[in-house]
Amino acid sequence: MVNFGKKVVKYKTAILIAGILLLIPSVWGYLHTRVNYDVLTYLPEEIETMEGQDIMVEDFGTGAFSMFVVDGMENKDVAKLKERIEAVDHVKNVLWYDSVMDLSVPESMLPDELYEVFHSDTGTMMAIFFDDTTSSDGTLEAVKEIRHIADKQCFLSGMSGIVLDTKELSEKETPLYVLIAVILSTVVLGLTMNSFFIPILFLLSIGMAIVYNLGSNIFMGQISYITKALAAVLQLGVTMDYSIFLMHSYEEQQARYEGDKKRAMAHAISQTFSSVIGSSITTVAGFIALCFMSFTLGLDIGIVMAKGVILGVIACVTILPSMILCCDKVIEKTKHRPILPDIGRISAKVTKYYPVYVAIFLVLLGPAVYGNHHTGVYYKLDDSLPGNLPSITANTKLNKDYHMNTTHVLLMKSDVSSADVGRMIKKIEKVEGVKWALGLHSVIGPGIPADMLPESAAEMFRTDDYQMVMVNSEYEVATDAVNRQIDQINDITDEYDKDAMLVGEAPLTKDLIDITDKDFRTVSVVSIGIIFVIILILFRSLTLPVILVGIIEFAIFVNMGIPYYAGTKLPFVASIVIGTIQLGATVDYAILMTTRYKRERSRGAAKQDAITTAHKASAQSVIVSALSFFAATIGVGFYSNIDMISSLCILMARGAIISMFVVVFILPSMFMVFDR
Repeated sequence: MVNFGKKVVKYKTAILIAGILLLIPSVWGYLHTRVNYDVLTYLPEEIETMEGQDIMVEDFGTGAFSMFVVDGMENKDVAKLKERIEAVDHVKNVLWYDSVMDLSVPESMLPDELYEVFHSDTGTMMAIFFDDTTSSDGTLEAVKEIRHIADKQCFLSGMSGIVLDTKELSEKETPLYVLIAVILSTVVLGLTMNSFFIPILFLLSIGMAIVYNLGSNIFMGQISYITKALAAVLQLGVTMDYSIFLMHSYEEQQARYEGDKKRAMAHAISQTFSSVIGSSITTVAGFIALCFMSFTLGLDIGIVMAKGVILGVIACVTILPSMILCCDKVIEKTKHRPILPDIGRISAKVTKYYPVYVAIFLVLLGPAVYGNHHTGVYYKLDDSLPGNLPSITANTKLNKDYHMNTTHVLLMKSDVSSADVGRMIKKIEKVEGVKWALGLHSVIGPGIPADMLPESAAEMFRTDDYQMVMVNSEYEVATDAVNRQIDQINDITDEYDKDAMLVGEAPLTKDLIDITDKDFRTVSVVSIGIIFVIILILFRSLTLPVILVGIIEFAIFVNMGIPYYAGTKLPFVASIVIGTIQLGATVDYAILMTTRYKRERSRGAAKQDAITTAHKASAQSVIVSALSFFAATIGVGFYSNIDMISSLCILMARGAIISMFVVVFILPSMFMVFDR
C-alpha cells in the first residue's frame, strides 16, 4: 500500500481536479433522485394489503382517498366547492350526497347510512378519490391544489395529506441538518485537533464523499426521506474516524521522516488504509445487515450508508491527503495546542481499579437488558409529526366531529350477491368500534332504484371484477383495539368471500407491526453474526469477538433502555435500526484498542502493562471519534420536528458516548478479567 500512497502524493493535483469534476454528475444525480415520503410503501409487495392497493389502482382507478370536512357552509356552496375539487388534476371522483341525487331532493330521502356518514352538527363531509397512489407526485400535487382551493373552514385528512406535510417539513429542515452537523463537528474538531484549518479539510473531503453518495442514489430510482435526511449526517459522523486516523498517522510519520512530508504522507496513507479496512468492514457489515429486512426501508438505508462508508474510505486515502499536502502552509500557520486534555494519564488508574468497572458493568447489565426489552415503540406515522400541521389538524377535526379515526377499504369479488353484501355489512357494523360500513348497497338504499344512481357513483364501488365497501373505525391506527377489529372483520368477510381483502392505513400498519417485529430479530442476529465472524477472522480468537461484541451490545442495551426508564416511546424504525448502526459504527472503537493490546502482548508485555499501553495509545482517538459522531448527530436530534429523525439522531449521539465510556473503562477491565 506504500506504493499506492506514493501515487496519491505524486498525482495530488490531478486527484483534486478529478474529485471536483466528479461533483458535477453527482449534484445532477442528487437533484434528480426521487424521494419517497411514505414508509408504508416499503412493505413487501406480496402481502395481501399491498396486493389490495394494486387492485385499487388497476381496477377502480384510484390508489388513495381523503376525507374532506367542510364547516358552516350551505349545501349549494358545498356543491360548487365539490365541482372545483373534481376539476383538480388526479382527482378521480368526489363522493358526497349530491353524487346520489340532486340537491333539490329532500335529504330525508337519502339512505340513513349515507346521511349519517356525510353530516355532523357542525358541517358536512365528502370523500375524495385520487387516480394514483398515496405518495405519488400526482396525488401530492392534487392535495396541495385542494388545500389552495379550500378556505379555513375546510379540513383535508388522510395519508396523502400526512405524506405531503412530511415532505414539506423534511425539505425545509434537511439542509439545516447538514449545516448544524457541520458547525458542531467543526467546533469539536477545532477543540481536539492541533490546527484550526484541519477540520475544514476534513469536512470538505467528507462533504465531497457525501455528494458522491447522494448523487449515486439515482441508480436506485428513489430513496426514502429518512435515508435522505440521515445519510449526510450519519456519513459525516461514521467516516470522520478515518480522517482523524489519517491525520494522527501523518503526524507520527512526520516525526519518523523529518523534513520529508511527501514520504510521511505516503506511509500514513498505507497505515491508515490498513487500519481503516478492518473498522470500515465492520461498519459496512452493520449496514448490510439492514438489507436482510423484509421491510425494505432497511435495504434503502443499508445500501446508501454502506455505499457512503466505502466512498468515505476512498476519499480519506485520496482526496484528503491531496488537500493536506496542498494546504500544508495554511495548516502550519493555524496550529495550536489541543484543548482536550491528555486522557493517557488515567490509563494506569483504569487497569488498577478494574474491579470497580466490572462491578459497574454487572450492576447495570440487568436494568439495561430489562429496559431494552420493555422500551415502548409506536407505529402511527402521524405521531412523529408536529400537531399544528394541516393533516394532523384535519385528522383531529375528523375524530372530534365525526368520531372517525381511520377508514378501511374492503375489496370483494363482484360476483358476491347484493343480498350477501347487505348481510355482511350489517355484521361488520356490529363489530366493536365500527362506526359505519358504506358500499353500493348502502348508497342505493331501499328507497332508491338502482337505475337512478349516476354511473360515476356506481363506478366508485363496483367494477367488472371487484366491489368495494368502505368501513370506518373509531379506533386509532396501530392500536390493539383496531388490530382486533381488523381480525374480526376478516373473519366475517371470509364467510362470504375467501379472497376478500381489507386494505388501508390500519391494515397496512398491522402488517408493518408483524413484519418489523420479525425484522428486528433477524437484523440483530445477522449484524451480530457478521461482525462476530469479522472480528474472529481479524484477531483469530474465539474469546475476543465475544468480549468486543458483548460490550458494544451492553452499550446498546443501556442506550435503548434509557427511554423505558424515562417513560418515552420510540418510533418503530429507531428500535430496528439503531442497534445495528451503533454496533457497526462504534465496534471499531473496541477494535482499535484491541489491536494495540494484541500487538503489545505479542511483543512480550505483561497483561497489565499491555492493557495500560493500549489504553494510553487508543483512548484519545476513541474519545475524539465518539465526540465527532456525537456532534454530527446531537444537534439534528434536538432541532428536527420529525420525531422519526429526531429520535434516531438522539439515540445515535447518545449511543456514541455510551460506547465510548464502555470501551474506555469496561473493555480494559474485561481484558484484565479474561486474559489468563
